[in-house]
Amino acid sequence: MARVYLSIGGNQGDREKNLAEVCKHISSRIGIIRKQSAIYESEPWGFECNSNFLNQVVMVESGLTPAALMLEISYIESLMGRERKNAGYSSRTMDIDVLFYEQAILLTPELIVPHKHLHKRRFVLEPLNEIAPNLIHPLFSLTVHDLLVTCTDKSKAWKYEPVTA
Repeated sequence: MARVYLSIGGNQGDREKNLAEVCKHISSRIGIIRKQSAIYESEPWGFECNSNFLNQVVMVESGLTPAALMLEISYIESLMGRERKNAGYSSRTMDIDVLFYEQAILLTPELIVPHKHLHKRRFVLEPLNEIAPNLIHPLFSLTVHDLLVTCTDKSKAWKYEPVTA
């Protein structure tokens, strides 16, 4: 079983419900969720938009190969209503990114692992640091905590507090 770290998040629809639903799909199609961060809220990264994202990182034990994992991720994103409109960043109901697949270094047209932008994204590093601060990035030989401390991303990511009536 491989330890796979996934970043999940979106800014459209019922964001909280979408995160809970995608976790159910991950559990049934990819593997057992062994660790799950708190939910974080963040402003859009890489594009302008009025609605904030809710993000979370999960660690899954999976028997899937990286190629099979990507097929399942694409299927789950489509179930969740993800529409890929262009090559740039845009609003979405759900995005699932593979951050790490064990300590593998993969470069294929379908998958780059470790995720090529994870060290630049505070909204990924904050929840990842919560569940795996000592995980070592296989290319940089730095822990997730070290990556967070040295991250130059000035955007904010904060623990989400649901609004109660």
